[in-house]
Amino acid sequence: MSEPKQLFVNLFEMACVSHITHGLWPLPGNNRERFADLGYWLELAQLLEHGGFDGIFLADVIGAYDVFRGGPETALREGLQSPNIDPLLVIPAMAAVTERLGFGVTFSTTYEPPFAFARRMSTLDHLTKGRIGWNIVTSYLPNAARNFGLDNEIPHDQRYRYADEYLDVLYKLWEGSWDDDALVADRAAGVFTDPSKVRYIDHVGERFRVAGPHIVHPSRQRTPVLFQATGSPAGIEFAGRHAEVVFTGGRTSEEFRRNADGMRDAAERHHRRRDDVKFIAMAGVIVGRTQEEAEDKWRVYQQHASLDGILAHSSLPVDLTAFPRDITVREALARAEFPASKVPFLPLDATVGQALDFIKQGRDERFLVVGDPKTVADAIERWLDEDGLDGINLRQYHSFDTARDFAELVVPELRRRGRLPAEGERSGTLRERLFGEGQARLPERHIATRYRGGANLDTPVEPLRLTFEHAASF
Repeated sequence: MSEPKQLFVNLFEMACVSHITHGLWPLPGNNRERFADLGYWLELAQLLEHGGFDGIFLADVIGAYDVFRGGPETALREGLQSPNIDPLLVIPAMAAVTERLGFGVTFSTTYEPPFAFARRMSTLDHLTKGRIGWNIVTSYLPNAARNFGLDNEIPHDQRYRYADEYLDVLYKLWEGSWDDDALVADRAAGVFTDPSKVRYIDHVGERFRVAGPHIVHPSRQRTPVLFQATGSPAGIEFAGRHAEVVFTGGRTSEEFRRNADGMRDAAERHHRRRDDVKFIAMAGVIVGRTQEEAEDKWRVYQQHASLDGILAHSSLPVDLTAFPRDITVREALARAEFPASKVPFLPLDATVGQALDFIKQGRDERFLVVGDPKTVADAIERWLDEDGLDGINLRQYHSFDTARDFAELVVPELRRRGRLPAEGERSGTLRERLFGEGQARLPERHIATRYRGGANLDTPVEPLRLTFEHAASF
């Protein structure tokens, strides 16, 4: 009889007040306003380490949400991802007070040079002893483009083409610039690094010119674990070439499985195995000691949810709150002289009031459960066995109650069912925790490894075949 599939569990975080559950930060006991206090991150890291979590997944943005109502005022009032401190800088502090906890951190390929980023990530891999992962994004906020000297966003698929070259540069630096035994630290000879085992990369491409060599010696993982959040055709093709863990979802089991199978197909097109890609989804878990206690918590969260925060986060280009609640969404868009085709996610024939209520309460999500520990564990087992999910990014409704409730009520039940390892059992690098002991570095079939030992540095890689159509997806 095969062993039950185990869950990989991250806490979904962001170094701001209001990340994805808007309006809840003023709740009693919530610590969200402490996001710029180092103590917040130290306490949280220790709670997660001892509570059975595998990692913390840090989101990020590099612009303000200023589409809704034509400016950033709503987002600023709500604390919506602004102010927002740099997530890379809190990781070493959390690593210092933990031994096993992994760290997935978001960074964009669009606006900053690859050489500097390669150095930062190699540094973090050293300082965390191989517990670092990178969530690859291309950035989607119009304000982000303006912050880096552009008038408008780079078209969606073109950002992925640029990202493909960005990663090619990183792979040359991380995998090809240094041999494993280049650093010798020979005191007797007075030689620290063998120069014959370090090389320039001399990358010259469409967007980047990078000479190298990499300025950091090889870390435990060399290349950090490669996360990606996507659902678009260009993103799926990109994930097939690069990603090891994909953050995706679906409103139904069928939709999730279809998304996952599309990425597995893409992995095969890039000469990888279907199981080289694991899948995590954002999950809402509201747990209580009893069903009634959990439902009471859920009612509180729903009652305090901020409609303005949700609308600003969605960058809704038309303010539906400015129209009578009894007219249809279609009529509201006509009055605003805004094409319905640009907001395909809105229910056009619903009333404005119905649409706003639906938006505030949230859609019926597959990966949402409210209940006692047994009910929650039953749902998670279905996600693992029926949907094929590998892990979750746990959505936070309250800091630190969401993580503490999961640690105290859900983790023991999942351990009894063999869905989580015993305390302290799962260790090693982040990649080993995901793929197994002895797999600290990328497998040979991954495209990055073509540069190992300095091979192929002067051989152009075939670019991704993308459609270069602007798409409103990430």
